[in-house]
Amino acid sequence: MQSRILLCSLFCGVILCFSACSPDQSPDQIRQKTAEDTATLKHDSKAVVEGIKEGLSSDKRSVDLNKASKEELRSLPGINYEKADRIIAERPYNSAHQLVSRRVLTEDEYSQIQDRVVVSK
Repeated sequence: MQSRILLCSLFCGVILCFSACSPDQSPDQIRQKTAEDTATLKHDSKAVVEGIKEGLSSDKRSVDLNKASKEELRSLPGINYEKADRIIAERPYNSAHQLVSRRVLTEDEYSQIQDRVVVSK
């Protein structure tokens, strides 16, 4: 995944280099413009890679519906204090989908968090 991003960034950099070249510019101006664009691209690429790392690492954390605190439940997308209280009140769960069958969450709300919740027994 990271190699694709870096390859894409490199490709964009090459395109920027060619687009920076115009007949009105001297070789020194072209070199300077290319150096500036490359520095910007390098900075932006690092930010993108860091964002991807953060996104992937946050997806790995699962929240246990039977053990999570109210604050841990609130870290899930779309879960406010009221929904967190309802999740806690309906414990214990045998499966995560019981959030829907017990009408704690709608199917749409559940679909936003289903990859991030687990149930321990």
